[in-house]
Amino acid sequence: MLSKHLVKSVISAFLLTLLWLPDANAHHGWDWTEKQQTEMTGTITEVYIGPPHPRLMIETDTGRWQVDLGNPRQTLAAGFVEGEAKAGDTVLIRGHRSANKDERIIKAVRATINNKQYTFYPQLLQQD
Repeated sequence: MLSKHLVKSVISAFLLTLLWLPDANAHHGWDWTEKQQTEMTGTITEVYIGPPHPRLMIETDTGRWQVDLGNPRQTLAAGFVEGEAKAGDTVLIRGHRSANKDERIIKAVRATINNKQYTFYPQLLQQD
């Protein structure tokens, strides 16, 4: 028979997982984004390479934005690895902004940094 301590631990872990799930799933997929693609230029302030998805933080004329890149596998396939960008670099992002106007988040389809293009979703890239 399971001890009371083990049962409490399992229940606590389950409840914490339920609290975490909405945030973890919030920006996966494309349903949360605008349909049209847009471009924005900014200065990189932070670079994060890791799960659930690599991201950049950039400063633009309209404020600070979070740039979600592809999942780690897609980001690697695009050639974007640790050291490809650093704080202070200028970046041109092409992607889909959050449909929630209160969020400054854009899901990148392509990023151009130091004259090098990283295309995370080639099948979704739209040209003007």
